[in-house]
Amino acid sequence: MPLQFPGNFRFGSATAAYQIEGAPHEGGKQDSIWDVFCRVPGAIVNGESGDVACDHYHRYEQDVAMMAGLGLDTYRFSVSWPRVLDGDRVLSEGMDFYSRLVDELLGKGIRPWLTLYHWDLPAALPGGWTNRDTAEKFVDYALALHERLGDRVHTWTTLNEPWCSSFLSYAAGQHAPGGTDIADSLRAAHHLLLAHGLTVQALREVAPQAELGITLNFTPAIAASDTEADLSVARRVNGTANRFFVEPIFTGHYPSDVLDDLAEYWPDDLVHEGDLAAISTPIDLLGVNYYTTNVVRAGEIEAGPTPHVSAPDAVQVLRDLPLTEMGWEVHPEGLRDLLNWLHTHYTGPAGVPLVITENGAAFDDRPDADGYVDDTADRVDYLRRHLGAVHAAIDDGVPVQGYLVWSLMDNFEWAMGYAKRFGIVSVDQNLRRTPKASAQWYGQVARTHQLPD
Repeated sequence: MPLQFPGNFRFGSATAAYQIEGAPHEGGKQDSIWDVFCRVPGAIVNGESGDVACDHYHRYEQDVAMMAGLGLDTYRFSVSWPRVLDGDRVLSEGMDFYSRLVDELLGKGIRPWLTLYHWDLPAALPGGWTNRDTAEKFVDYALALHERLGDRVHTWTTLNEPWCSSFLSYAAGQHAPGGTDIADSLRAAHHLLLAHGLTVQALREVAPQAELGITLNFTPAIAASDTEADLSVARRVNGTANRFFVEPIFTGHYPSDVLDDLAEYWPDDLVHEGDLAAISTPIDLLGVNYYTTNVVRAGEIEAGPTPHVSAPDAVQVLRDLPLTEMGWEVHPEGLRDLLNWLHTHYTGPAGVPLVITENGAAFDDRPDADGYVDDTADRVDYLRRHLGAVHAAIDDGVPVQGYLVWSLMDNFEWAMGYAKRFGIVSVDQNLRRTPKASAQWYGQVARTHQLPD
């Protein structure tokens, strides 16, 4: 028997501005930190960049029509901050682009879901997220955008994956701006959370009926054994990867054990009076990005930058599971466990529903002569199993209200360039869009709200 999702369950897709838009300097758009980072020799696979990406800036009507043809009802997109503001000056052409995009979506019956920040910070901001002033500037940016789009956009996400834009970006050196200082990454993490909280407060004042939230990425870590060393490393990985951001949002404090782990790096006077009250301002939904669950054991201390700032000795232990092209284990059961954990410890007591804002996989797509990719055996199977895990979590009593596949189309995969393809729609070198088998399958699920056996 097929599994039936609730009639009001959202089925959609998600993208990010830098990954798809192109048009890096049209309409007065300024450089983002990703524009700058992509010019650093060796930073990106094959020296690639988002200068063209999917050329969505010029082809948005085609892309919206494609979504509508698939039967998707929700589209989560991000706005490029330096496309709409040059300092305090509004860039009218950039604002006009997003206004046209929103109108196009609404005209096709698709709900626009706006993410304010998906990593493309204006490069001109001194210190980036290590500077507390950036949090205040983020509020101004959000209000300027809301003034233009708030009459038509009612679902707003402040940040996408602040773990990536702090720890990967300022400690591990893997993402823009390429920093390798743990103290800087902690400054960035706190200022990102502060920007989130202050923005929720500001938007709540001007739009009390808006649906406001944040999207966090979660990669649960399981200890490889019950030895003290393995349990310790799993706790520390979970601390910075999965609890550092969600805990202050829902409880008003950072995890005490994580603070102890990071004590030697924690900057003096980082947290000001009132910061945590702002960060824990109530939200209306939590976006959950999930790709895999890792088994970890304690190993040698890793030299150099590490994404696990409190666990440089963490070593992943691969199980007998399929791997995506990113080297990530396919583990849908971990999504059900994660949703139950979040509901039990954080969102449930706060009465906050969940939405899967990213879930998907990169595989070794082999297009035929017409550009069609038959990804039934891998990507369709991946999506079917993860949607099954979401349905199981709903049966467990977790209020999951939607699922947004990552991603609508193949795009610029950050430091990996164009080598890793997550899309349900293929995009070739001529920017031709061709829905894959997964797009047709997912569209049927979206239209019927049924998950086939």
